[in-house]
Amino acid sequence: MSRLQVALGVYALLAVAAWFTLPEPRFRYLTIAFLAFFALRVWTTSARQKLKERDEGAKDEKDPDK
Repeated sequence: MSRLQVALGVYALLAVAAWFTLPEPRFRYLTIAFLAFFALRVWTTSARQKLKERDEGAKDEKDPDK
């Protein structure tokens, strides 16, 4: 299991816990929104890192002298 999957799983568990434990809907939705924001940041950072690694790998294949 990758670190990304673990992180997104933790955010999902926190969202479920928030949904069932927070009595006020306003706080519940705000908490879910914050968790979704942070999960989106984790996912985009991971995707950006994968693209960067892929691009660096492609550059290394084109110019083996570096």
